[in-house]
This record gives sequence, structure tokens and C-alpha cells, in this order.
Amino acid sequence: MAKVAIVTDSNSGITQEEAAKLGVSVVPMPFMFDDDEEVFYEGINLSRKQFFEKLETAGRVMTSQPAPTEILKVWDGLLNDGGYDEIVYIPMSSGLSGSCQSAMMLSSNYDDGKVQVVNNQRISVTQKRSVLDALELAAAGNSAEEIHVRLEKAKFDSSIYIMPETLKYLKKGGRITPAAAAIGSLLHIRPVLQIRGERLDAFAKARTDAQGRMMMITAMRNDIDKKFGGVAAKDVWLYAVHSNVPDKEREWAQQVRDAFPDYQVEEDCLSLSVCCHIGPDALAIACSRKMKNA
Repeated sequence: MAKVAIVTDSNSGITQEEAAKLGVSVVPMPFMFDDDEEVFYEGINLSRKQFFEKLETAGRVMTSQPAPTEILKVWDGLLNDGGYDEIVYIPMSSGLSGSCQSAMMLSSNYDDGKVQVVNNQRISVTQKRSVLDALELAAAGNSAEEIHVRLEKAKFDSSIYIMPETLKYLKKGGRITPAAAAIGSLLHIRPVLQIRGERLDAFAKARTDAQGRMMMITAMRNDIDKKFGGVAAKDVWLYAVHSNVPDKEREWAQQVRDAFPDYQVEEDCLSLSVCCHIGPDALAIACSRKMKNA
């Protein structure tokens, strides 16, 4: 049986410390701040705390793809010195970055499909869930190609809804126009965004925090009912998520548990690549269909 390594990028929200405990490798994503010439790498020379400090002061935050040399360094290290026969690489959604396509081109340099790049259209907690699913599939004896097929087959079996505290960061990132941000702030509009598959899209508009929370819970309940077998089936992993508000997150997680009393609701943080667009005070809810027969 081939020994399969699981590799992802830090868009999954998996830290270098978590990666070591899980037995996976994480390629760090580069960040650039327009008030600093240095390139920062998530989990290497940029902590989560430092990121949010810089997010408050920088005019713009920019992300980039990992350098091909960095990806190849990880892959070759695992195949040549790590004792692995095959690799499954799970990058962020191809609809949100070109890093997936770049990785696919790099993988073509390896014979016999040794490196399988998964384009399963996920980011943050749902991408992390794909990594955990891949680990279970590998432990059950599946090959890299078989894991690739299983993960891509389930690529649309997840949802994320996000409510930013402010429109400021969506404006900074060019997701909305300055005029729309100004009008939205004036009217105290709280956008609810959706990530499902390839896009970050507007989903709804709320006037209050409470209304936005209920919109996210209702949207998630509808998704579970219509796409994932119904709430009673308990066929999804459910997450209460935040960007950088742990105190508010505890209250939010309890609200999600109250809405879904038969579910084990996991708490987590949004990955920094999402946070740079939505800011430090966002709440979110996410789900991912459970993998069957690993």
C-alpha cells in the first residue's frame, strides 16, 4: 500500500502547529501590506495577532500565490526524504485564486500521478474539513488518486455564510465601490455573504446584528434541508466561526447550538485570506457534508 502525504495551504486555516499534530504539511500564503515592503508568510513571520494589527493600520492588504519553488520544496521533501510515495495537495478554491491551476501545472512534472492536486472549491473551515477527510481516506488505504476523486466529487457539498461588522474591508479589497460602502454605512446595512464553490457573493442585507445572525442560521437550515439530506439526518459537520472576536464567538456558537440542538457544533476561526476581505469582527456559520465509507 502506498504511503500518501496530505498537503494543503494556509488558506485552510490550519496553522503550522496544528499541521504538525495532524501529520500534514501546510504551504504558507504570502501577504503584502502597502505600508511595509516586507513579504509576510502566514505562520512563519506573520502570526494571527500581527495580521490583525497590520490590518487595522495598512491601507491595503494583498495576498499572493505561493512561489512554485516553495511548493516544490514541500513536495520533493516528502517524496525524497519523507518516505512518502504519493501526495494529495488541497489548495484553496480555483475560483478564488490562481494557485490551484499553478499547482496543477507543477504536478504534471511528476510521473505516474504521484502528486494529485484537488480542485474541490473550498476555503477556510471547509477546506480544513477536506484535509481531515483526506487523512481519514489515506488511513483507510485509499491511494492519492482515489482520494482526489472522492474529494472532487464532494466539492460542492459545503456552505459558508459570513456577516462582516463593517463594509470598510470589502471596500479596501475592491469587493464593493466606495459609494456603495458609504451608503451602506449610512443606512447601517450589515451584509451577509456566501461562499459556496467558486465565489464570494452577496447573499442578503441585514439592518441589525440580530437580524443578520438569524439570516445566516435560516440560510444554513435551508441548505441542510434542501442539499444535505435534512436537519434530522445530521449528515453534515457544522461550524460556528469568527474572524477575531472570541468573546462574541462564544455567544454566537451557543446561538447556533440552540438552533441545531442535535448537532455537535465546532468552533473555529476564519482563515486570514478571508479575513483580509471581511475584517476582524465577522461572524460566520459553515457546514460540510460528512464523508461516507472512508
